[in-house]
Amino acid sequence: MNARQFLSGAFLLASLVLTAGCERFPGYPHPGSEAMRPDEVTDFSRLYSQNCSACHGADGQYGPAIALANPEYQAIVDDNTLRSVIANGEQGTLMPAFAQSAGGMLTDAQIDALVKGLRQRWARSGYLQGADVPPYKTDKQGDAAHGQQVFQAYCSRCHVTGTQPLNTGGKTKTSSITDGSYLALISDQSLRAIIIAGRPDLGHPDWRNAQPGHAMSDQEVTDLVAWMASQRQQTPGQPYPAQDETGRGKKL
Repeated sequence: MNARQFLSGAFLLASLVLTAGCERFPGYPHPGSEAMRPDEVTDFSRLYSQNCSACHGADGQYGPAIALANPEYQAIVDDNTLRSVIANGEQGTLMPAFAQSAGGMLTDAQIDALVKGLRQRWARSGYLQGADVPPYKTDKQGDAAHGQQVFQAYCSRCHVTGTQPLNTGGKTKTSSITDGSYLALISDQSLRAIIIAGRPDLGHPDWRNAQPGHAMSDQEVTDLVAWMASQRQQTPGQPYPAQDETGRGKKL
């Protein structure tokens, strides 16, 4: 091997070593490793995890808010309603507005990706087709007095009113649907959606199974919501002591 061949080979070897070694230098980015701008993320799993899972559950259930993985809920709500709730939030609840146009962080494309992902993951084609389902929304006027009767007929075996637990035959019922704090955090529309679709993740039946063999009618759902709404307190929470003339609390 002459000197020229030796130098050429050495130069080629050095080039290969340097090229391979550059990717291991500290701070040298790998191809495709650039961070994506938050407003460019359109992957449903990532968007849902970052924006929805804290309230609706990691898998769309077992969260403090309504179960999005419930196919009955997916069947009664349409795309426009889902998009509007995500974008603008829901008044009277803890559901915030996510659209940039409403002060949130998500673009229209990201909201569309969430709606599409919710449908693809948890909706069932043709589910509840042919069933006499009370509409998601209604303009009917509810009768609160009749709603209390509806509660006794359909709900009282699992729920109580007031704040004290009730023991019936060794089974304690502690879920009060007239608790002031609960009603302060949920809207009439959310109550209606839960009554119709149920919360299968929590064992809450839908409108067809609250009373075996007798599905709730649209008017019964409407009246029940009206009665529950009538139980809301103007100042929910623990009662405060009455004030005397000096502004100090006094014993009741």
